Amino acid sequence: MSQHYLTTCELSKLIKYDSRTIRERLKDSVLIEGIHYIRPFGGRKILYVWEAIQKDMCKFSQNAMAIPMTSRGVTHV
Repeated sequence: MSQHYLTTCELSKLIKYDSRTIRERLKDSVLIEGIHYIRPFGGRKILYVWEAIQKDMCKFSQNAMAIPMTSRGVTHV
């Protein structure tokens, strides 16, 4: 399975967020090391895993439109 690795600048162009926002707000709160990004060879450079980010972006969007039901299920709007 091939994965696409992106720099912060490349990711910012794809998801339409400023590079600074990605580094200061999303990294380590929404984007988790080992899942959404890696540090190749233990260095300082960060590479983002596009497939993992894309999958989780869609997952959170689907959950945002869910309404909890009393039977512990959810309904989607």
